[in-house]
Amino acid sequence: MTTSLTDRYLTATLRSVPAPRREEIATELRASIADMIEGRTADGQDAAGAEREVLNELGDPAQLAARYADRRLQLIGPAYYLVWQRLLIVLLSIVPAIVGVVVGVVTATTSDNPGNAIGAGVSTAFNVAVQIAFWVTAVFAVMERLGTPLNLPEWNVDQLPDEPVERDIKLIDACASIVFLVLTIAFLPWQQFQTVIGDGDRLPILDPALWASWIPVFLAVLVASIGLEIAKYRAHRWTWPLVGVNALLNLAFAVPAIWLLRDDRLLNPAFVDRFAWLRDGGLDIVARISVVVIIVVTVWDVIDSVIKARRAAR
Repeated sequence: MTTSLTDRYLTATLRSVPAPRREEIATELRASIADMIEGRTADGQDAAGAEREVLNELGDPAQLAARYADRRLQLIGPAYYLVWQRLLIVLLSIVPAIVGVVVGVVTATTSDNPGNAIGAGVSTAFNVAVQIAFWVTAVFAVMERLGTPLNLPEWNVDQLPDEPVERDIKLIDACASIVFLVLTIAFLPWQQFQTVIGDGDRLPILDPALWASWIPVFLAVLVASIGLEIAKYRAHRWTWPLVGVNALLNLAFAVPAIWLLRDDRLLNPAFVDRFAWLRDGGLDIVARISVVVIIVVTVWDVIDSVIKARRAAR
């Protein structure tokens, strides 16, 4: 007899073996675990304790999977390989992206050529990834040569990952939304100080007077939207409270933006005067198109969140 503990062990083992062999290995391993448990219970041991003892004896699922797949844990060496691999994956999945975004934002807001921001961010992220991979590998290689003990606790079944949780909110979607919001936040001070018009003059696109009124509101809404993205990801899916917050944030951004566009108060008058097509009726066209786009995006975003929350509640 097996339980969810065995199922979790099998899931952790099979994720690292070739897909064509998973069914065969699962059948074989499940039968072996059941036989070993049955042998211990026949001697009077309770089933739960026997199961934990058997799984602890089988050891780390990653090492067991490597044996089934005939895959040698080398490069660094068996004693250090899994720790090196896990640390490298964690660092490479977090640090280069953060450093790249920070460098890109700083370049966009301070450089005389903000168009280089994306290239600078990507280049920096790549260099950071290379440096991390090199130095982490070098440190582990030296530790192995010197025989430095890791002093890590012995593996047991308490370290098994929880059963997978179904997510409606994917990590890549949440990250993409947060990056877009961060770039939007960075654009507001950038356009104030770095926008180059005509002969190299710096001229704000938005009315500088809005810094004393509505731009701080927009910044607050954008920061709150980042918090909403994090809350959505932690909740795994849309919930009705999150739908309500999303609707309020959409309205908090859309209503003042539409009002400022309708009253010709959003764009900097000096910026408008530099372009004849804006002065000669083009501003009204831009305002109308922008209002329609804002309304459509706002309504669609709210409706989409409602649909996803209803689907998740079923």
